Amino acid sequence: MPRTFGKTIQIFMPDGSPTSYKIAEITTRIVQLILIPRNKLTEMGNREEVNNVGVYFLFGRGETDNKASVYIGEAENCFERLKQHNRDSNKDFWNVAILAVTKTSSFTKSHVKFLESFCYQEAKKVDRYNVVNGNTPTQSRLSEPMVADLMDNFDTMKTLLSALGYPIFERVANETSEELLYCKGKDALARGEYTDEGFVVFKDSVCNLEEAASAGTWVINARKELIENNILFEEGNILKFKENHIFNSPSAAAVCVLARRANGWTEWKNKAGKTLDELKRQE
Repeated sequence: MPRTFGKTIQIFMPDGSPTSYKIAEITTRIVQLILIPRNKLTEMGNREEVNNVGVYFLFGRGETDNKASVYIGEAENCFERLKQHNRDSNKDFWNVAILAVTKTSSFTKSHVKFLESFCYQEAKKVDRYNVVNGNTPTQSRLSEPMVADLMDNFDTMKTLLSALGYPIFERVANETSEELLYCKGKDALARGEYTDEGFVVFKDSVCNLEEAASAGTWVINARKELIENNILFEEGNILKFKENHIFNSPSAAAVCVLARRANGWTEWKNKAGKTLDELKRQE
């Protein structure tokens, strides 16, 4: 197990409001992220940080989307580019922009084009957000030492994005984890993991198709919503997960899989048969 170290993140709120714009940085790194709610875009225009070379992310969710969307871009002047997006009726989905710039103004056009392309590729791999770029960004050719520096910058961006509530580069779960859990029923066989964000049920997990007579309205409606959002789909006499999905609790996950009321703390078990309750609450 590689050794990990703590990080200190500083978040500055220029107008004192926790729901308004924020400037975030790891105190020992040159990269800083600037979060701008769309309705506050004009107010930020007079700040030096936003009129800088950088990579930017537009975050939002469409009316019928089952997960949030992101557009990834780069600009020599991020604020001017955001103003263009703000006027573009084809990009109405977003409500928050996050800019990644440097405190030392050291990013060049080549740097941010490389980062734009790399961020696009990573976001597509992780698949936590719908990446709505119309075209695949091209990657600039840089020297090996410069790429190494930019990878360090990317790690900072990744950490800060997650700290601000946008974990675009964080994998939902690790399907090879030693802490895999299983939930079994009549036709059901699901795999999952209890994570920092909730209980993750993995793609291709199988659920019972028919709800139990005693399931109740909540169970029926919860599963119906997952089907409507294209997370669950019917295949023969079962329901199947189309993608990894995070539930708020182990019980919500078990209810979906078993199609009945269930206590997830006792229904989810590891390979040895130990329940999640025994593993996490009885130690």
